Amino acid sequence: MTIEEILSKEENQTFDRKSINISPKDLAIPIVAFANADGGDIAIGITDKTRRIEGVDFETKKLNELLRVPFDFCNPTIKVGIEKVPCVDEKGRENHVLVMHIDASPQVHANQADDVFLRVGDKSKLQTFEERLQLNYDKGERYFEDKAVPDATIDDIDMDFVKEYTDKIDYGKSPLEYLKENRGFIKEKDGEIQISTAAILLFGKNPQNFFPRARIRFIRYEGTEEKFGTEMNVIKDVIFEGTLLNMINEAIAYLDTQVKEKTYLGPDGTFVTDEEYPKFVRQELIVNAVTHRAYSITGTDIQIKMFDDHIVVESPGKLPGLVRTDNIRFTHFSRNPKIAEFLKNYKCVKEFGEGVNRMCNELEQVGLKDPVYHTNAFMLQAVIYNSKVGKTIVEKTADSFKKLAVAVNKSLIDYQKPAIDDKKSAVDMIKSAIEQQKYNEPSKANILKVYDEIEKNQIFETKEILDCSPSTARAVMTKLRDMKVVKAVNGKGKGKYVFIE
Repeated sequence: MTIEEILSKEENQTFDRKSINISPKDLAIPIVAFANADGGDIAIGITDKTRRIEGVDFETKKLNELLRVPFDFCNPTIKVGIEKVPCVDEKGRENHVLVMHIDASPQVHANQADDVFLRVGDKSKLQTFEERLQLNYDKGERYFEDKAVPDATIDDIDMDFVKEYTDKIDYGKSPLEYLKENRGFIKEKDGEIQISTAAILLFGKNPQNFFPRARIRFIRYEGTEEKFGTEMNVIKDVIFEGTLLNMINEAIAYLDTQVKEKTYLGPDGTFVTDEEYPKFVRQELIVNAVTHRAYSITGTDIQIKMFDDHIVVESPGKLPGLVRTDNIRFTHFSRNPKIAEFLKNYKCVKEFGEGVNRMCNELEQVGLKDPVYHTNAFMLQAVIYNSKVGKTIVEKTADSFKKLAVAVNKSLIDYQKPAIDDKKSAVDMIKSAIEQQKYNEPSKANILKVYDEIEKNQIFETKEILDCSPSTARAVMTKLRDMKVVKAVNGKGKGKYVFIE
């Protein structure tokens, strides 16, 4: 961490700034709060409001008092890492800012007054008696990622991947030293090496050898509800295994291929493509499920259930800590802080506490409902709904439709034909898209016939063009209106339409 980073960084779930003049009892509050939550860093020697650099080198007595805080003012004591960051203070002197690095603790910590605090956003929140009880329970769950895995040895760790990770975080020592010296991934007890659950899940060669249901299962259903027995409606069933990072990446990539897109002619005459669910929302649902899963529940896996109108992501474990369905948008607690930190370094997890709020914002921007959360004794469900109303020309998987959109835009931009030729090109593309749609053949033929008549019948009645029954004409007109490429014409008699320019 550099002085520039310390000055520019906003105070948040895992970072705070404090003056060198803070009292020991006041410093104990954020230290306890960080240890009880996700861990964090406290930069001492900078005023937290004005960000004025005081430094610590010329305040030896005060500094020594503050260094004793994790031992004398915290119960139980809290292990704190110390770093001195070079700086130039407000008086122009060479100086240092002290940074305290606090890990998330498996214990519940209090200050000298026996008050328990929890970091929530950029505040240290005093816990009620009931909240302390809940925190004790959650700490027990949290401890599971630190639990030694029976029969696991160092040979079960992929050291090449550990090296990739240490290079990513600029750790200068060997991969083995990183595992032994950081986050308790590897410990030695009674002369034996112990491998933690987090180490196996993050760096294991085959985590499912030890945790068979630590995996992601994708199930695609036909229709809008899950059916069983003779009516079972499963059309895809795919399982993703490996390390947590590998599962996340593969599940996200596969879900991308299953998401439909809505493509329509925009006001400038080019095709516009909207996905039925925003990409960030899809990713965040999967990442959250993996990050906050209760890995102590071994009898089931994470499940992504996709229906025609919604997606359900089920993750073992109830909402952790102070998080509830009514405050989940702005409240954060990591059940697995070591896993969360790892995924944050790979940019899977954004800033702690940001994800759900951003999901809601992105859904709102495209006119979709906020995620809906349901809990039971051991499972959390997150549900998002798509829009059933849109300017749909054709619905295909994401990859194939991207190719179509690129082709249309290239046709309209590269050739720069006159307006009528642009329109003809667009019509040709629409016709090509319709031919690939899953309409039955008579429907396709009828729709294409309407397009064939477009130049000769700018104002038209579908029945006249098709010479068909009223019900068939209405069905064709419905599809054209759903595409948002026709509009009704007033004053020309009932059932008259024109193609939208």
